[in-house]
Amino acid sequence: MQNSQRSQAGAPRARQVIAAIIGNALEWYDFIVYGFLTVVISKLFFPTDSEYGSLLLTTATFGVGFFMRPVGGILIGMYADRKGRKAALQLIIGLMTVSIAMIAFAPTYAAIGIGGPLIIVLARMLQGFATGGEFASSTAFLVESAPSDRRGLYGSWQMFGQGLAVLGGALVGALVTKGLSPEAVEAWGWRIPFLGGLLIGPVGLWIRRHLEETEAFIETQKDAKSQQTLRSVFSEHRRGVLVSMCLTVCATVSFYVVLVYMPTFANRQLHLPLDAAFLAQVIGVSCLTLMVPLFGAASDRIGRKPILAGSMALYLVLLYPLFHWVNANPGLSNLIVMQVMLCSLLGAFFGPFSSALAEQFPPGVRSTGMAVAYNIAVMVFGGFAQLIVTWLIHTTGSPIAPVFYVIFGAVLGLLGNVFLIDPVLAPHSAASTGANMKQPSI
Repeated sequence: MQNSQRSQAGAPRARQVIAAIIGNALEWYDFIVYGFLTVVISKLFFPTDSEYGSLLLTTATFGVGFFMRPVGGILIGMYADRKGRKAALQLIIGLMTVSIAMIAFAPTYAAIGIGGPLIIVLARMLQGFATGGEFASSTAFLVESAPSDRRGLYGSWQMFGQGLAVLGGALVGALVTKGLSPEAVEAWGWRIPFLGGLLIGPVGLWIRRHLEETEAFIETQKDAKSQQTLRSVFSEHRRGVLVSMCLTVCATVSFYVVLVYMPTFANRQLHLPLDAAFLAQVIGVSCLTLMVPLFGAASDRIGRKPILAGSMALYLVLLYPLFHWVNANPGLSNLIVMQVMLCSLLGAFFGPFSSALAEQFPPGVRSTGMAVAYNIAVMVFGGFAQLIVTWLIHTTGSPIAPVFYVIFGAVLGLLGNVFLIDPVLAPHSAASTGANMKQPSI
């Protein structure tokens, strides 16, 4: 009888995880592809007399979408806390599908002048609004759908989905740049990755329509006291917001420099062809993606804090030596070695990352609290990461200047981990500070 109950519960939970992964991967895929194709898009939509100026405009446009992320994160987070995780996830994937279509079919600057880049900017803003709500809503959904002793594993599927998005973007980028001539890529080939994303949208929307709402959210609807406001996030959960922001700064700086910006860095600074840069990225991100669920599951046994601290400490120690070594000895094999080492450590950090953030807030304010902390940190430190590192390289003249920005993020991540509440290690202290709620209402 008990085995039968477990089987019946396992099927809905599997559907919940799959729905979250597919939708989440789509949300991030388009952001990733845009970052990977920065060099091409800069020529087509933001032509200037200076190659550096064109690249700077494109990376700035990449950051424009991040201005909308706190707005989308807060509004969709509040919507998820009041109307349900399922309703929010359906809204998000619909908005993202529209924005992908806008970029996929956008006429270039040569075709319609200023209208081309304006379409790109509007699409980026809509993407930012939708993606701003994705992390908090899908993480809350995953953690609240998990058995009490497997929240680290279930939460890790959030970052696993992001890893799949990066991997998919890198694979498509590698195939396009390897299989087509540079002229063909600039003429039409750059649209292929975005058109591929459009195929996922309807599937993800259909799957999310058949989700089941989480028990934790249903419980909050029964208890008026647990339904908190945006003001309560800042008045009652300041520690959770600050800790989550520090961890997110670490994650987002690494994500957008070590993962998204790396093909541009390898092409511009190491003078490697784009197809070689994408190949190194595919190998590195594959390692990251595999590590995420392994360390998410490990955090359910030994705690979130030891894994977060250990992975970031080793990451911090290796950053500068690896960047310096690759710059002094540029080559595909060396780039692969660096990416495998750094991405593996990032995978270990990302494993418990999502669950750790969710556990800092009670269900009634979980989506809103995570959305505020996550999206402010991502907007300030991640959205303009490419712009910042491009400017750093140009200003300092040092091709490895991006490493100092990544080191800054890693230090903040270690600081935030010091004040993190870890219910695996200290469940009673978590409950006493309001970061956790009685079971099963996490």
